[in-house]
Amino acid sequence: MSGNELGAFLRACRESVTPAEVGLPAGPRRRTPGLRRAELATLAGISVEYLTRLEQGRDRHPSPQVLSALADAMRLSYEQRVQLRRLSKETSGVAHCLVQAEPPVRTVRPTVRALLERFEPGPAVVVNRVGELLAHTSGFARLAGPVGLLDGDPPSLPRYLFGDPRARAVYPEWERVAAEQLAEVRFEAPRDDPYLADLVAELEAVAGPGFADRLRRPPRPPAGTGVLRMRHPGAGELRLAYETLRLPDRDGQRIVAYLPADPATKAALARLTRRAAAERAAAGALRVVRS
Repeated sequence: MSGNELGAFLRACRESVTPAEVGLPAGPRRRTPGLRRAELATLAGISVEYLTRLEQGRDRHPSPQVLSALADAMRLSYEQRVQLRRLSKETSGVAHCLVQAEPPVRTVRPTVRALLERFEPGPAVVVNRVGELLAHTSGFARLAGPVGLLDGDPPSLPRYLFGDPRARAVYPEWERVAAEQLAEVRFEAPRDDPYLADLVAELEAVAGPGFADRLRRPPRPPAGTGVLRMRHPGAGELRLAYETLRLPDRDGQRIVAYLPADPATKAALARLTRRAAAERAAAGALRVVRS
């Protein structure tokens, strides 16, 4: 992990905001993605020199007022603000007394399971902070089972993405999916989390030096929503719109729910559901005959 997580996160957020989103003209010949430092500094009411020191890691003790001003200027989401505060505490050296890395929780509260059932027969899954899949709907099993995503014990999205050769064929936009998954894991886990460190060491061994290179890149805010493309052996290519619901607990768990993003995917999911129902009915008829 980088020693300047706070500065890298600030820069990633700054570069992800367009001038139009904060009411500024785009202007010609913009070589910098997103906002320029001078633009953000003006919006936040701080000096360009101070913002530069923060991004370069030469100042590691921004005040809560400065962080709030930067968050407001960049229109950060609630989740991004939480991460900004956490990185600030970790950078200043007080995080370890506030955020202790406990073992990843692998149980799901009954109320969360009840909520998950409401998504049936649609695809939805509960994921913990290190990317393990803890519970899912039957609709998710119909998507994930045939491609091997549920093979692990427990199933793990990072292990599948970086360690299973099938993953690159399943996800046509594998690079983007992998980057988003790393963003999620880095967002949820405390700094120097030994359980995340174990996972990283394992993935470096199976995925090679390219994985370590990804970790050295500046952290980015997790997307939380978007469209996932996947190739399913029984349904063809699917486009799934997903939304992430973060659970209000220290477990670092989240529910990810998927919806068809186009009519073809909607029809394909309906066929998978009908096929599964027919197979269950046939299996039930066989049991009656054999009894």
